[in-house]
Amino acid sequence: MVRSLSQWTKTLSFPSRLSPNRTSKESVVNVQPSSPGVSPTPSASSLPQGSEKTISPIPITEISQIIYPDPESEKAIMGSVVYCIHHKEGCQWSDELRKLKAHLNTCKHDAVLCAAQCGAMIPRVLMQDHLRYTCPRRRTNCEHCAKEFSGSALEDHQGNCGHEPVYCENKCGAKVQRRHTQQHLQQHCSKRLVPCRHCGQRYTQDTVGAHGASCARAPVPCPQRCAAAPARDELDAHLRDHCAAASLPCAYRDAGCRFKGTRQALDRHVEESCQAHLALVCGVATRQARQLESLRSALARLALNQSGALVWRISDFAAKMAEAKCKEGVELVSPAFYTSQYGYKLQASLFLNGNGAGESTHMSVYIKILPGEYDALLRWPFAHTVSFTLFDQSSTPDRACNMVESFVPDPTWKNFQRPSKEPDALGFGFPRFVSHEMLKKRNFVKDDVLFLRVKVDPSKIVAV
Repeated sequence: MVRSLSQWTKTLSFPSRLSPNRTSKESVVNVQPSSPGVSPTPSASSLPQGSEKTISPIPITEISQIIYPDPESEKAIMGSVVYCIHHKEGCQWSDELRKLKAHLNTCKHDAVLCAAQCGAMIPRVLMQDHLRYTCPRRRTNCEHCAKEFSGSALEDHQGNCGHEPVYCENKCGAKVQRRHTQQHLQQHCSKRLVPCRHCGQRYTQDTVGAHGASCARAPVPCPQRCAAAPARDELDAHLRDHCAAASLPCAYRDAGCRFKGTRQALDRHVEESCQAHLALVCGVATRQARQLESLRSALARLALNQSGALVWRISDFAAKMAEAKCKEGVELVSPAFYTSQYGYKLQASLFLNGNGAGESTHMSVYIKILPGEYDALLRWPFAHTVSFTLFDQSSTPDRACNMVESFVPDPTWKNFQRPSKEPDALGFGFPRFVSHEMLKKRNFVKDDVLFLRVKVDPSKIVAV
């Protein structure tokens, strides 16, 4: 494309002053030295005489006559050295003004119409890139499917080409052609969900193998090497109830049988060893009976009163009194108790209808010494004061009058010597402790219950 004079004189740059043979008065163009971007403009003296303030358009054929009013000025201006109008874009050309037009016809930075006639003005240096990449009328092939498209059609085609490799949307890291993405997701993607063939739970393809190593429903070989392959969560039940190769102990092992064998051998053993098993069970029963007796004795010892005082509660008094009057020698005995943790073992006895001198008229009470576990460590004869207290259960405590009797043992009496395995049948006490008439007058019996306390004076205990 060839520019007109009016086009390429708008952005001229002059690298030096005009020739020194010419004065500024002879020039009709104001030129600033070395000022790029300054455009020469007509001076006021070059305008026709009597022109109006508003200047009408001037034909291109008359521009040279307006700019150069005389040949000398034209020669001076056209001989001036100027830069290329594209020097800011990188063109290094500079020469006389008259040569600029010819230079622009070949300047690689000068804009020309697109060769493909898309209508764009493109610098020559960028023409090849424009024709190859940006021109809407360019013809090019898709780099993925190799089909030919125009520039605008290629832009629409890009992003939809079925042959273009794209990353898997499951983020497995694979790149597949867009047209094969569904097939990849369903058949090849390592992140696709697949069911475990044992339990049916869904896992990603790359983790289902690791799940199989711990899946509860996965079959595992029997540790006893039988032919069965039970599920992992049924292995214990298989070994316990079904495994034909398992070595099982006899059901009577707790009784002492040491047999072990397969399930079939165990069944034969049980059938053939009934007598032996019965003997073992009897032995176990005997040992357990001894242990129970020992435990009962220990429990009885722990339950014994060791405080040196016993509060004896006699219930159903009326029935027991009637029985004592009908039968001779009916004796009630109290629970045994100790004077201390390692002291004497004692027991009280009560005759409701009396005994000896109090028979049929009084209630008799006695204390007797029983053989104890610590008798070998105690001092004999027994020499502690013993007191009996019959409680008056009056509703007014201030008016209650308890019946109290006590004695100090005589060390010469046989009753207070160390007892043998068979203790004294009666002991020592008061045959006439309280009369039957007194029992009726006071509130010793209330709600058919009588309370009797037997107490040993702790100050008389001999330390071991």
